[in-house]
Amino acid sequence: MNLKNIIVLAVMLSLSSTPVLAKNEKGKNKPLPKGLQMKLDRGGSLPPGWQKKLVKGEILERPIYNHSEVVIPLDSEGMLTVRVEGKLIRLIEATREIVEILDLLNQS
Repeated sequence: MNLKNIIVLAVMLSLSSTPVLAKNEKGKNKPLPKGLQMKLDRGGSLPPGWQKKLVKGEILERPIYNHSEVVIPLDSEGMLTVRVEGKLIRLIEATREIVEILDLLNQS
């Protein structure tokens, strides 16, 4: 093996062993503004924009999760189903990852 092959091999090994940089999740799981939190505590509804955040595979934000109602408790697979303003959301309890969404209000 010549020196060139050794250098190429060393570079390839060093590049393949570098850690992958995670996407910055700036703004994720930050609390609701104080006024909105007070509105929810008094029985008000979430703002219209929260529905855009409900996507299969995404993480259900902590404030929305905290104001949800458990419909089906934790099962043997670690999943539970919660209700948030007319939507049933099945999620992994440990990570709050959304597995399935059922919109109860828009059923035909």
